[in-house]
Amino acid sequence: MLRALAVDDERPSLEELLYLLHADPRIGSAEGAGDATEALRRINRALESGPGGPEAIDVVFLDIQMPGLDGLDLARLLTGFARPPLVVFVTAHEDFAVQAFDLKAVDYVLKPVRKERLAEAVRRAVELRGAAPRIPVSEPDPDHIPVELGGVTRFVAVDDITHVEAQGDYARLHTDKGSHLVRIPLSTLEERWRSRGFVRIHRRHLVALRHIGELRLDAGTVSVLVGSEELQVSRRHTRELRDLLMRRT
Repeated sequence: MLRALAVDDERPSLEELLYLLHADPRIGSAEGAGDATEALRRINRALESGPGGPEAIDVVFLDIQMPGLDGLDLARLLTGFARPPLVVFVTAHEDFAVQAFDLKAVDYVLKPVRKERLAEAVRRAVELRGAAPRIPVSEPDPDHIPVELGGVTRFVAVDDITHVEAQGDYARLHTDKGSHLVRIPLSTLEERWRSRGFVRIHRRHLVALRHIGELRLDAGTVSVLVGSEELQVSRRHTRELRDLLMRRT
């Protein structure tokens, strides 16, 4: 049973988050704080109490944009503690995801918060705390990948993805209609999609062979044209890429 602290300067959002947390049977207790300073005082009491004490907190559900000390500032302070609580960011802004996971966040939940999405964040926190056995999940759909946008989960067809760009612990999926940020390392997608015609061309880029329009050589530099975007090919990946393209031809 997790002991949770929810932090949000907007009272309606805080009350909604606490309502959803109280409804989850894996949450033993949940209390709220109206700003990061109040939350820091509460977390200090929890750390003084110890992991088994009555004031202990296992996980903090933390808004990012707050007056004064914001959520990212608070998370940075917590990284300096010997035994900090886990952090789940709950925010209306997707722009801070990379910074959030650089701070070792458990999850990044977009507002408006959906019950099913928050339950997934709780599941991750439970697993990391070792508070319950892993809940089996169904096998992922190999033809689609789930992405979040504005609190809504959409399923992007793998065949529509032209290339993938590494962004820290995240990967940005590019399609002809836009891009999506997912919390999956580029190396994992490389392994998962190798059989679907994706090839690594650079430490930061994975490209779908079927979407390569041109292979360019200019003064010893190799690049590929994917849609309207030109991507550099690193020297170590050039030979493999040329062989694969020749085989396709």
